[in-house]
Amino acid sequence: MSNYVNIGNLQIDSKLYEFIVAQALPDSGVADEQFWTDFETLINELTPENKSLLEKRSTIQTTLDNWYKEKQGSYTQEEYKAFLEQIGYLEKPVADFEITTENVDDEIAKQAGPQLVVPVDNARYALNAANARYGSLYDALYGTDVISEEDGADRGREFNPVRGEKVVAYAKGFLDDVFPLVDGSHQDAVGYTVENENLVISFQDTRKTNLKNPGKFKGFQGSTHEPTAVLLENNGLHVEIQFDRYHPIGKTDNAGVKDICMEAATTTIMDCEDSVAAVDAADKVQVYANLLGLMKGTLKSTFQKGGRAVTRTLRQDRSYITPQGEDITLHGRSLMFMRNVGHLMTTNAILDQNGEEVPEGIMDGVITSLIAKHDLFRNGKFQNSEKGSIYIVKPKMHGSEEVAFANKLFNRIEDMLGLERYTIKIGVMDEERRTTLNLKNCIAEVKERIVFINTGFLDRTGDEIHTSMEAGAMIRKKDMKTSTWLKSYEQSNVQAGLATGLQGRAQIGKGMWAMPEMMKSMIDEKSGQLKAGANTAWVPSPTAATLHAIHYHMIDVREVQNKIKENITDVRDSILEVPTAPVTDWNSDEVQEELDNNAQGILGYVVRWINHGVGCSKVPDINNIGLMEDRATLRISSQHMANWLHHGIVTKEQVQETLYRMAKVVDEQNAGDPDYQPMSADFEESVAFQAACDLIFDGINQPNGYTEPILHKRRIESKQQHFVNK
Repeated sequence: MSNYVNIGNLQIDSKLYEFIVAQALPDSGVADEQFWTDFETLINELTPENKSLLEKRSTIQTTLDNWYKEKQGSYTQEEYKAFLEQIGYLEKPVADFEITTENVDDEIAKQAGPQLVVPVDNARYALNAANARYGSLYDALYGTDVISEEDGADRGREFNPVRGEKVVAYAKGFLDDVFPLVDGSHQDAVGYTVENENLVISFQDTRKTNLKNPGKFKGFQGSTHEPTAVLLENNGLHVEIQFDRYHPIGKTDNAGVKDICMEAATTTIMDCEDSVAAVDAADKVQVYANLLGLMKGTLKSTFQKGGRAVTRTLRQDRSYITPQGEDITLHGRSLMFMRNVGHLMTTNAILDQNGEEVPEGIMDGVITSLIAKHDLFRNGKFQNSEKGSIYIVKPKMHGSEEVAFANKLFNRIEDMLGLERYTIKIGVMDEERRTTLNLKNCIAEVKERIVFINTGFLDRTGDEIHTSMEAGAMIRKKDMKTSTWLKSYEQSNVQAGLATGLQGRAQIGKGMWAMPEMMKSMIDEKSGQLKAGANTAWVPSPTAATLHAIHYHMIDVREVQNKIKENITDVRDSILEVPTAPVTDWNSDEVQEELDNNAQGILGYVVRWINHGVGCSKVPDINNIGLMEDRATLRISSQHMANWLHHGIVTKEQVQETLYRMAKVVDEQNAGDPDYQPMSADFEESVAFQAACDLIFDGINQPNGYTEPILHKRRIESKQQHFVNK
């Protein structure tokens, strides 16, 4: 039950009110009374427009559904395009332009590097991500499958010297590839010193050599004759060789190298959206409090590790001496974005003048910007943005009108909080079909503040399925990755970004590697995203960020982008190829395999969301391979099952039987968790199981196929049930 504080005509949940008044407003330069007055005005004036945009989404979807039903698959591509233009789904492209965003930090504008996305409601995870700016290459290699366990190099509880030798060989091979020597190999070095502003590498036979490119040597720690660390730079990313001849690893190394430290997650998205389960004011306050702690440098997390209590805080900056003897400091933390929720959901954390829930996206925009003012005012221990900018990623927008509304919202927030125009920068996530097809127009609406666009296979596919729900049965989920529309979508995103001048001013990103235990495959495959022109891509962990950083040393993304700019093409026709199956003659085993895979993934994720409030976690799939799951993965799986059910590929009874059977599988996979509540103990009473059923059986009726309305409703039910039974 919520207790509300009445301020003007607003009702603010007491938990949220106390957080804002006691923690967020002090030292922000914003007066208490004026904040609430302006907030009410903003809500009253922008809520009707927010609702109108959502109504337009619904109208467009109904119109599409009716058209597909009428045509029954009998139409030409030109007819389809003309229809989409007629209903405003396809917009007339704006004239050519380039973005003018200013005061963008180098981590976004100049550095190409890995990007983390982390649920900010989990303090430990958020701190780990912020601290993942640098990571141990030795640790990342030793603890993952990048290094084979063959020839006695297995991973065990105790340190394995054989595996250690393989790790060192791999890491020094990386140094040879990226920082080659004039003569010899880093493998054979016995010492590193600084002489006459150059890095000098010594060998056992008294030979000395230098880097082939001396300019890659940027600094050191310690003394010139015995540095404790050497700082190198390549393609805008730093690598630190660390020395300690008394260290357990360093004392076995001829040069005393104890580790190679990689600059890794240059940026992190602190997520208030898809990876969190925030359904009420208490949840939102946890999200906001952690964000405030990150911006002020006060956030900490204490937990048990190895039988002892460990307290984690934000890392300090890193200091070096340049080859010329000057002091330099590098950021010790990842530059932080904040991902707000989209335009769809409302929240009872604040009720408006009519006693109705306010749009959650409006609330997020105001409060996260207020929190970020503490960074602008330098109220904390550290700096996030050296350029005085606030970075907000805005997801799930459909077309340029919705992006324009986000721009209007940011204008109003800047006025409300006393910020200069375009202080708030925006990341536009290209994850809805209507945005993909009109991306240039979307970018135009925020050309003075845009700093990020990206592609996301999962949400984008979920919208692809729902948008064309009545067009026919969709191809199998695994076949989506090789479909025509998807390849063109990935290509179009990069081209639109480069054509509108994002290079050197903003990030063009690619999606998540969702298999955190399969790092060898990531090393082998994820470089393809850089070769496609992305200067950042999502990774699931700090370890993955450290390993993915290798790709940015091997590939100069700016050179790749320059080549792409020479041949910008229009691929909109290919994007419009609806991925319906031309012939739905899958055999019964194939159909059941698809159902089992989707149902198990849905249940495995939903049970943690509903019962434990976990919005993102590593969920074992049907083959017990851990996959990172969030609402985007849920959206595609539930929509795919809803589509096959709608078109008679499967029956309701078949889906129900699959859900019962897969619930037992998920229960078994979670049997070791003492807090886990089995779904199969009572299917009718399991709120989590019923939520999974709702997502499938009512999936066709969900707005744009989103999962949030059902998840929020069922999570609140679960919390209330827990409160009653407590």
